[in-house]
Amino acid sequence: MFYTWRSEVKLLFMATIVFVATSAVARADDLSCISTTFNLLSPNDKVCVTDFEDPKVQGVTCHISQARKGGWGQPFGLNEDPSNFSVACRQTGPISVDMSKLEDNEQVFSEKTSIFFKATRIYRVLDKKHNTLVYLAISSKIINGSPANAISTVPIMPWSSS
Repeated sequence: MFYTWRSEVKLLFMATIVFVATSAVARADDLSCISTTFNLLSPNDKVCVTDFEDPKVQGVTCHISQARKGGWGQPFGLNEDPSNFSVACRQTGPISVDMSKLEDNEQVFSEKTSIFFKATRIYRVLDKKHNTLVYLAISSKIINGSPANAISTVPIMPWSSS
């Protein structure tokens, strides 16, 4: 009886940690994917455009384009996507954020690009001197990351609704 109770508590604890760890990262939606190759019998390679909003800074929307590998492994998530991406973030509404309350170098987006520990991640970097949010996209792997990176900046400006 004690063993079962302890196992259930461990499972609940692990589920809570996973939920908390993933809840602060933005969720993304694919806007469109365009094929870059033609494979007769398997899915094509493609470039997909995805959008997401900064989860802690209302009024900022980012778009990321990423290369995705086709082939037979794609439907099963077995392919490793190349570290080719671009990011563009813009002010799309009023921003009323106290930069002193934001965490510097905070991860705001993550998308798996391989079944084995590879992901594209976007971090928010604070440039307090210029009142600007810098979004840094990198490709990370648990052992060997990639030097591939891209940035986009969003100066915090007054927003006119007219």
